[in-house]
Amino acid sequence: MFIIILNLPFFIIGYKQIGKTFAISTIFSVVCLSVGVTLLKPIPSLTKDVLLASVFGGIINGMGVGLIIRNGGSLDGTEAIAIILDKRTSFSIGEIVMIFNLFILSAAGFVFGWDRAMYSLIAYFIAFKVIDITVEGIDESKGVFIISEYYEDIAEALIARLGRGVTLLDGKGGYKGLQTNVIYVVVTRLEIAKLKSIVNGFDEGALITIGSVEVSGKRYKKKAIH
Repeated sequence: MFIIILNLPFFIIGYKQIGKTFAISTIFSVVCLSVGVTLLKPIPSLTKDVLLASVFGGIINGMGVGLIIRNGGSLDGTEAIAIILDKRTSFSIGEIVMIFNLFILSAAGFVFGWDRAMYSLIAYFIAFKVIDITVEGIDESKGVFIISEYYEDIAEALIARLGRGVTLLDGKGGYKGLQTNVIYVVVTRLEIAKLKSIVNGFDEGALITIGSVEVSGKRYKKKAIH
């Protein structure tokens, strides 16, 4: 009941700032959390090791919160505020939740002891990473710009070894005014390391800029690699 009461003000904020569906989803999530805490309380702990509890607790917490946020709700007030701030700042939802918890757990350290507070920080650091991966997806799309004099070789290698189509854009250096070609390619988060390896194989001094993008359309579909 305490969990529900504490989160009531955030239901109202979420309803006004995000919408009715979000508020209803959040109320449902918090009620499920309250019932779950009550039902699971009598069950013995799976481990007495605080570090193991912090690590696996962080993973499970992050996955659960991430799935709820991804489907239009939140699990507590800090997440509701994080969703609102995510649209107005450059921070991710997981980063904003972590910032809130840094203040909360720092205060809790004075009451419950610094050992517990630091273990809790480990749990929430893992949770915020998992939240972002769950919300954005492991296959989150990344738009990559590559500037190199070996653009032709790099473009051919990306097509052959990644199976991704590339676009060559006309560019002009702002300092020397030299004409050049800029490679633009969209890949997944998991392909970034391989892309960098391919580019560095031709030109270690190549300029690579990477940003998150939202993609739609059949042109993005991955081609077969021969």
